[in-house]
Amino acid sequence: MRASHNAPVPTAPPSADATDTDEALMLRYAKGDLGAFDRLYARHELAVWRFVFRSVKVQAVADDLLQDVWFAVARNAARYEVKARFRTWLFTLAHHRLVDHLRTAKHHTSLDASDDDARTLADTLVADSGFGPVRQLQSREQAAALIAAVEQLPLEQREAFLLQAEGDLGVQEIAQATGVNFETAKSRLRYARASLRQHLKEFV
Repeated sequence: MRASHNAPVPTAPPSADATDTDEALMLRYAKGDLGAFDRLYARHELAVWRFVFRSVKVQAVADDLLQDVWFAVARNAARYEVKARFRTWLFTLAHHRLVDHLRTAKHHTSLDASDDDARTLADTLVADSGFGPVRQLQSREQAAALIAAVEQLPLEQREAFLLQAEGDLGVQEIAQATGVNFETAKSRLRYARASLRQHLKEFV
């Protein structure tokens, strides 16, 4: 597994072939296909890392948590069943590992934001937000402002927003991953978006 994420670069989206879905790959891995695991890891590594990194804010800790999440995938492979999207299951594991870490650890360093780091988050502000469009980020200052605003969100709101922004999860999937009901997850997203737009109103 990759140990460092100094300059993460998004990869191309996976094939739509039914035999190449995340769920099919996970079932193949559960039967001993190590290549299927490698493909899943390559496909989702960056999103999981960004999710935990934006919560713990320390690269070395995020790297460790990333490995813990994928070790959990390996440990639970034999019991894996297709009851939801693999991505939902994966980010549920990430959520549990993150909660365990935050219960015992202190974290305090800030992010060095870049345009690329913030672009995925910016895209999510306009998706089903009900708050109108947000202009495309055009400067490092805007990117830094966005990530700083995300850092200031209450933990539950930040996690819900990042599960959508980085995990590409819907509201029901966020509720499932975090163990809350649909309305609670929806409210956390709504408040997160409202707060972010307030912080970023000068760029709108």
